[in-house]
Amino acid sequence: MGKPGTSPRRRRVPQRTCVVCRTTADKRSLTRLVRTPDEGVQVDPTGKRSGRGAYLCDDPACWDRALASDVLAKALRTTLSEADRARLAAARPTPEE
Repeated sequence: MGKPGTSPRRRRVPQRTCVVCRTTADKRSLTRLVRTPDEGVQVDPTGKRSGRGAYLCDDPACWDRALASDVLAKALRTTLSEADRARLAAARPTPEE
């Protein structure tokens, strides 16, 4: 425990950066994409899969740019196949109205 009258220690919240817009946010508020040796590029909802990871924010424009350009491929150090792009496009967040 601590000394009487002191506040409890705050837990550190991990920060990550979106690979497209470069904004920093809490790790849990970003979507992790992971490159696996056998399954290609996958969405990692738990954030714990082994493999090289990259983060995207929930802005649909960031997802569009990541899929249209090679930003995501550079971050994951791989080339995205058409199957990877289709899988990620299906997981893309929908714009809120």
